[in-house]
Amino acid sequence: MAADMKQLRTRIKSVNSTLHLTKAMGLVASSKIRRANLAMAKSKDYLAAINDLMGHLANGSECRQSPFMQQRGDRVKLIVIAGDRGLAGGYNANVFRFVKELGVEDILPIGKRACDRYKGEFISSEDITAADAGRMARTLADEYLAGKFDRLGIVSTEYISMMTQTPKITWVLPIVPTEGKSVGTVFEPDRATILETAVIEYLSGHIAAAVRESFASEVAARRMAMDSAGKNAQQMIDDLTIQYNSARQGAITQEITEIVAGSGN
Repeated sequence: MAADMKQLRTRIKSVNSTLHLTKAMGLVASSKIRRANLAMAKSKDYLAAINDLMGHLANGSECRQSPFMQQRGDRVKLIVIAGDRGLAGGYNANVFRFVKELGVEDILPIGKRACDRYKGEFISSEDITAADAGRMARTLADEYLAGKFDRLGIVSTEYISMMTQTPKITWVLPIVPTEGKSVGTVFEPDRATILETAVIEYLSGHIAAAVRESFASEVAARRMAMDSAGKNAQQMIDDLTIQYNSARQGAITQEITEIVAGSGN
């Protein structure tokens, strides 16, 4: 009986430590949610403006000969965005499962977990800057022009709500004309020249927006995972406490019975 009580005390202490850890990680995630959502909103606004510009440019006939608009072969390169850390529910696993289903091997990873999985140079998904995105965009544009791949997609996570985040793919190269965009806008010196210049901003805008939305999804997923883990830990502590009190009561009853039995001898 004493051994059982000791084991129960040890388990309660261990689970209690886990509970404190999950609460701490949940608080950290909560503190990052507002900042992550603000960054996501700003990057989406910027991306909307860039996409609008590219839509107007791409609908001009003079841009159709741009190499950035040419439909070529089927060699695909993917930018894959995952988290720097785990303990975020199925966030990272869902991204990797989505990529596996696509069957693409040429991958540029962002985020420590993605870099570890796809053997890439570490690029932080939390700390990536606009300058980092710009450098990546220039490298990717040069590789595309050099014919190293024919299509470029970004695998990221769409932030639907605090409860729901879903992997998605956004195709960014080649640039596809957007229906409904006016071709009457005048550009100087001409559409083709501006398209060649704007494509770097277009790519970097997509990269930055995808990373910001993915990070917002990650912290939301981690917050929900830690809340769930905390509730489970508290329930386990409650159950173990009941077992401990029952064992303790049984031990006391046994001691009283032995005392009473001894006094009658």
